Amino acid sequence: MGELTDKAKGKVKQAVGGLTGDKGLKREGEKDERKGQAKGAVEDVKHAVKGAVKDAKHALKEVSK
Repeated sequence: MGELTDKAKGKVKQAVGGLTGDKGLKREGEKDERKGQAKGAVEDVKHAVKGAVKDAKHALKEVSK
């Protein structure tokens, strides 16, 4: 869930920074958005690994029957 928060926070900061001409705030928003994207990628990898482990366990059970 943190990924969505960071992405949203980043987009808001970028928009406000763009409207007010605050380049620092806009850059900070870009950083927050990238942070959210990275968190999302990590979560995707964690889910893939968990799925692979589950599949491997199932395969081992089938082989040992």
